[in-house]
Amino acid sequence: MPAPDIAPFTHSHQFNHVDAKAERNTRRVVYITAAMMVVEIVGGYWLNSMALLADGWHMSSHALAMGLSVMAYALARRYAKDGRFAFGTWKIEILGGYSSAMLLAVVAALMMIQSLQRLFVPATIHYDEAIPIAVLGLGVNLLCAWLLKGEHGHERGHHHGHDHGHAHGHAHGHGHHHDVNLRAAYLHVIADAATSVLAIVALVGGKLYGAAWLDPAMGIVGSILVARWALGLLRESGKILLDAEMDQPVVEEIRDVVREQFATAAVSDLHVWRVGRNSYACILGLVVTTPISAEDVRRQLAIHEELVHVTVEIAAA
Repeated sequence: MPAPDIAPFTHSHQFNHVDAKAERNTRRVVYITAAMMVVEIVGGYWLNSMALLADGWHMSSHALAMGLSVMAYALARRYAKDGRFAFGTWKIEILGGYSSAMLLAVVAALMMIQSLQRLFVPATIHYDEAIPIAVLGLGVNLLCAWLLKGEHGHERGHHHGHDHGHAHGHAHGHGHHHDVNLRAAYLHVIADAATSVLAIVALVGGKLYGAAWLDPAMGIVGSILVARWALGLLRESGKILLDAEMDQPVVEEIRDVVREQFATAAVSDLHVWRVGRNSYACILGLVVTTPISAEDVRRQLAIHEELVHVTVEIAAA
């Protein structure tokens, strides 16, 4: 069998691109969140509010997790030209998102434990002082969400165009991937906002109706909500890190190209994995009954712009 014909690969911007604005806004959110965290934790202990304290500790872990996101951006940029990274440094960002999700899951567990303890061992809550702190916390969360939302929304709607030197028209039916690291930071902020709302509901309900049980109950609800977000992010980032994405639409699109353009060829081996936000590498093995060119195969696959590094192996039947 002839040696595989491999398309040249370089550490281009599409693999190592780090969004400077996303990194800058994430860093700002870390500073703001850390400041509000101190206020809520001190206030929660002083005023005996489990909901407020849970929100404060929740913020502390989020400040740490978003700090990981900032560090991931910095490392991806620092090692962008390091030749040891075969496909660039993009997966450092994914690793940052995965680590953030792990911390989010730990936060959910701690919130549940503390809330259950307070449910059975209630304490006097100073509602008049705790409510303004919770409202301030929500305001801070919304500010942070606004800072990250623009970047998060931009990533979801952005179209990546790559010039392959071919004039093919092709409409992709599947969506473009977003910045998982940025999404991790955004989910941390949204989770903070949700727990702030729950804290406000619990404190106002306790003050107006004497329902002290609302405080730990809302902590339990918040922990369940946060756990669901954490598991979703773990699944998404984990699949990328483990190269478990053979269910992506581009895989079937590769098979379609072979079926439609090369009637005498059959796919004997196919491996597809992500090497950038919306970029994939591919190893394609074909068994043929009549000779075909590996260059012709790559030319046909080039209509799928997300395929940026293609290896074609051809063997005679």
